[in-house]
Amino acid sequence: MHCISNFRKGVFFVIIPALLVAASALLFVACQKSNDNNLNNGDDQGGYASDASRIEWATDDAISIADAAGQVYNGIYMGSCCTVGTDTIDNPHTLVIRFGSNDCVCADGRKRSGAIIVSYSGQYSDTNQVHTITFDNYFVNDNQLTGSITTTRIDTTIVGNWYYKVKVNDSLNVTPYPQNSQYVVWTGNLVRKWVQGFDSPDRSTEIFSISGSASLTRPNLHVFNFDIATPLQFALNCNFCESGVVNVIGYEGSRILNYGAGTCDAAAQLNIGVHIYQLTLTQ
Repeated sequence: MHCISNFRKGVFFVIIPALLVAASALLFVACQKSNDNNLNNGDDQGGYASDASRIEWATDDAISIADAAGQVYNGIYMGSCCTVGTDTIDNPHTLVIRFGSNDCVCADGRKRSGAIIVSYSGQYSDTNQVHTITFDNYFVNDNQLTGSITTTRIDTTIVGNWYYKVKVNDSLNVTPYPQNSQYVVWTGNLVRKWVQGFDSPDRSTEIFSISGSASLTRPNLHVFNFDIATPLQFALNCNFCESGVVNVIGYEGSRILNYGAGTCDAAAQLNIGVHIYQLTLTQ
């Protein structure tokens, strides 16, 4: 009996370390697998981060062009091939910014064609004025912008701090090839504050702060809800979102998307649980 007891003790002490090693190995593999699989699709690998940056930039640019034309009409400096026409007899009034049927290289170095059409009543800059922006075969840098943008101007008591309530329902074709269209759809309600450049005729100095929430549908039809936690910053002379934090909810759960601290670059950061990933945005 004594020998059997010792034998069982020996087996017991051998089995316990073996089980601990096996359990540790399984835990390590599970952690590695979870970490590897978090960014195994194009959506997380900068897909929705790039798409949202591109279409919101195009949206802000279109509003900025409409504002420049609405303020100074044919004095707008977009380039020699840009013309502005107005109809203030009919109500609502119509403002049309035409870039021609061929690519117009504008003052900011970007190519545009087609037309931006603005419908409004009263004076363009009236408080609570509603502007409805639509497009006629409009392209910027070979990407077609379609749909509509509705803005309501809200004045404040501080000069220059006026802002827009913006309802977006527009689409950007992120490929220049019509036979292979890839539409990004942007819908929601945003607040757009003009934080720099409102007192300058130079559009390249304009910077906007965007807050609110919107829904993004990618070309693969995956839908992501964007709840802006820290306002997004867009400068018209930068091709990327410069800063801001967004809570993103999609088919694989929630993420935190951070566009940085205000530098014009293609860098962004994605938080998934306790994991942090560095992203490179595409234009």
